[in-house]
Amino acid sequence: MFQNPTALLIWFVFFLATSCAQRESSPIGASEDWKVSLGDKFSSQYSHLEQITPENVADLEVAWTFRSGDLTEGKNTQIQCNPIVIDGILYGSTPTMMVVALHATTGELIWKFDPKTDFNVPITVNRGVTFWQEGDDARLFFSAGYNLFALDPKTGELVPDFGDQGKVSLKEGLGDWAQNLYVISTSPGIIYQDKIIVGTRVSENNDAAPGFIRAFNVKSGAVDWVFHTIPQPGEYGYDTWPSDAYARAGGANSWAGMSLDEERGLVFLPTGSASFDFWGGNRHGDNFFANSVIALNADTGERVWHFQTVRHDMWDRDIPAPPNLVTVNHGGKQIDAVAQVTKSGLVFLFDRDTGEPLFPIDELEIPASDLMGELAAKSQPIPRFPPPFARQVFTDAEVTNISEEAEAYVKDKLQGLKYGHMFTPPSTEGTVIFPGFDGGAEWGGSAFDPTTGWLYVNANEMPWILTMVPTYNLENMSVGKSSYISNCSMCHGPDLAGDPTGTYPALTGVADKLSETEISDILEKGKGRMPGFQHLKAEERKAIISFISQKEEVEGDLHEIGMASNKATVPYTHTGYHRFFDQEGYPAVKPPWGTLNAIDLNSGEIVWKVPLGEFEELTARGIPQTGTENYGGPVVTAGGLVFIGGSKDEYFRVFDKETGEELWKYKLPAGGYATPAVYAVDGKQYVVIAAGGGKMGTAPGDYYIAFALKDK
Repeated sequence: MFQNPTALLIWFVFFLATSCAQRESSPIGASEDWKVSLGDKFSSQYSHLEQITPENVADLEVAWTFRSGDLTEGKNTQIQCNPIVIDGILYGSTPTMMVVALHATTGELIWKFDPKTDFNVPITVNRGVTFWQEGDDARLFFSAGYNLFALDPKTGELVPDFGDQGKVSLKEGLGDWAQNLYVISTSPGIIYQDKIIVGTRVSENNDAAPGFIRAFNVKSGAVDWVFHTIPQPGEYGYDTWPSDAYARAGGANSWAGMSLDEERGLVFLPTGSASFDFWGGNRHGDNFFANSVIALNADTGERVWHFQTVRHDMWDRDIPAPPNLVTVNHGGKQIDAVAQVTKSGLVFLFDRDTGEPLFPIDELEIPASDLMGELAAKSQPIPRFPPPFARQVFTDAEVTNISEEAEAYVKDKLQGLKYGHMFTPPSTEGTVIFPGFDGGAEWGGSAFDPTTGWLYVNANEMPWILTMVPTYNLENMSVGKSSYISNCSMCHGPDLAGDPTGTYPALTGVADKLSETEISDILEKGKGRMPGFQHLKAEERKAIISFISQKEEVEGDLHEIGMASNKATVPYTHTGYHRFFDQEGYPAVKPPWGTLNAIDLNSGEIVWKVPLGEFEELTARGIPQTGTENYGGPVVTAGGLVFIGGSKDEYFRVFDKETGEELWKYKLPAGGYATPAVYAVDGKQYVVIAAGGGKMGTAPGDYYIAFALKDK
C-alpha cells in the first residue's frame, strides 16, 4: 500500500496522533459493566477504566441523580448498596428494601420491586443484588427478610418457576430448630454455574441460628449443598466445640459477602463469631469455623482449607468483608493469593490453593477471662507483615490530645475500666474494645490494583466500651425487668435509653405510641434491625411489655416461666454497644480516627496512610485533619484514582492512588456509606454512589448520584 517510505512515515505519525487524540477524549470501549457486587467475583473493587485521571478529575460533575422517594419521617434508614450495571442498566436497592432498575446514563427509573407489598418484610439493610444469565434466561437475585427472591431483570417481576412462585426461604437447610429464629441476608450471594451461594446474618445473642452456608439452584431454588460452619459429628472441626454444640449453638455465619475463583471452582468466604458474641462459657474450644477464611469446593460445598483469624471469639471480631483474590510477587514468583482484612486492622495473606500463609504469623498470648465459666484461648494469630493498618491497643498514651479538657475527661472515664491489651477480655467492670466493634476494616471491602499489587483499605480507629452484666442473679428482680435485661438491654440499654448514636431507639414512652398488641407483635416477629423473639414464651413477652410500659408486673415465677435454662447457659448480657467519646462527642483516642491506606502486598509494607474525613470545626481550631469514622469501601481505577465516600462529613472524595493526595471532593446530600461502582456506557465513564446517610447520627437519604467528566 505504501511503497514510498516518506508517505508511510507521514501516515504512521498521523495514525499515532489520531489514536492519542481518540484515547484522550474516549480511551475506553463503548461500554464496560460493573457486573458483580464489588466489581468482579474476585472482590477486586477495581476498574480498568482510565478516562478519569488525576489531570482531569477536577472536571468531574454530577451526571444524574435518582431519588427513590421512600424516606419515612422519623425513620433512620440507610442505603449500603454497591449497585451493579449491566448493558446500560443499573440495579440497586433503596432505603426501604425496594429493588430498582435505572438507565445508567440518566438515572431514569425503569421498574421497581417492593417486597413489602406482598411479603411484609422488615426494613433492614441491603448491600446489593446478584445477576445470572444463561441464554435468554436471566435472573436477578435479591434478599429481603428471610426470603431470597428471583426477579426478571427486564420487568422486575418474580420468576414463578424459582422456588415458591419466585422466592425461597433462607432458613432452608438450617434444621428444624432454626425455623423460628432470626435469619436474613444483607450481602448479595455469588454465582457459580447454576448455583447461587449465600450467607446470612443471624442474632448475636444466645438465640442465634446457625450460620451454615447454602448453595441454591438458580433455576429451581432447591438447596444443592450445605456447609456446616458449626461441624456435626464426624465432620472436620467437630472436636473444637462441646459435643452437643451442633444441636444448639448459633452464629459462625458469613454475612459480609464472598469471592469466587471460577477457574479453580473455589468459593472463599469470611465468617463471624459464634454466639453469644461476648461470652463463650457454653462453647469451650476454638470453635471452627467461626472467625475464619474458608475455601470451599463451589460445586459440592466441601472444605478445601481454612484459617481461623480469632480463636474462641469474645470480642465480636467478625471478619467484616469478602477476601480479595489477588496475584502477588513473592520470592520472584507470581502467586495467586487470598488477602483478608479484619476488624483488628490486620491483613492476612494466603496461598489460594493451599491456604499457607505467605508472610509469617506469630502467636500473641492473651489474658485469661475472669467471667464465670469462660475459658479463653491461650493465644491469637498475628501476621508479621503487613504491619497493622490501624492501632491495636488502647493505652494511656493513646488518650485524646485535642484539648486539655478532653484529655482530662477521658482519663477520668477510664478509671476502673480494663484496657491495655489487644485482646483484653470482656468484663463486668467495662472493657475498652479497640480499634472498635466497627473497625479497622469494615463491610465496604478493600480495593486491589492488579497492576501494582497494592491493596487500598479504609479504617476506623474508634474505642468502644463493653460492659458485661450478670444474669445469674436476676431472680432477685421482677420477672419483667429480668426478661428485659436478658433479651433487650444490650441494644436498648438497661435504663431503656437506647443507643447514644440513635442506632437503637429509646423505649421510654413507647407505650404512649404503640398498643400492647403492637409491641407484642414486634417482639414476636421483629421490625427493622430488631430480630423477632419467637423463642420467648407469651408470658415472657407480656412481662417485658409490662416492664417497658412501667405498669404492674405480671405475676409468675421466673423458673416456671421458662427462663432458667437460658440463664444457666448464658449467665451474662451486656449494656450495649457504646462508642467511647470525650465530653464534646469526639472519639476518646488521639487522632487519626479514620484513615485510607495503601498496602503493598508484594513487600508487605504500608506505602501511604492519610486521614479520611474531616471535622471542619476542629480544623478551624487549629487541630490537624483528624479523619472521621467511615463506612463503605474504596474503588481503584486504571486511571490512577481511588474513589471513596464513607466519611461522617458526607463528602465523596478522589485520591491519587500513588501518593494518597486528595484531588477532589463533593458534598453529598446525605452520607455515602456505601462502596461506589465504576462503569462506562457509549464511551463515557461514570462513577455512582448511594447516598443513603443514616449512620453515626447523620440524616438519612434516598439518593443515587452518578458523576462523569464535563462534556467539552
